[in-house]
Amino acid sequence: MLTKEEKSKIIESYKNHPNDTGSPEVQIAIITNRINYLTKHFSTHKKDFHSRTGLMKLVGRRKRLLEYIKSQDVKRYETLIKRLKLRK
Repeated sequence: MLTKEEKSKIIESYKNHPNDTGSPEVQIAIITNRINYLTKHFSTHKKDFHSRTGLMKLVGRRKRLLEYIKSQDVKRYETLIKRLKLRK
């Protein structure tokens, strides 16, 4: 899972201003980290359907946040996609 140090490192690298902890970029980066962790988890635990439901909720939340950023500023959206390596 995500430790406090890892989470603070993610916040530090994706924040927009010094006191930023909840901007969409930070939220998407944290959610992406959790999605990657759960994806690895499912390679060994194939029948963990309850966690899979949580994964689908996280994917939906990330999608909505990405759509919000895209509607506000396309350049911010594109840089975030490149940094997180979400699209190919």
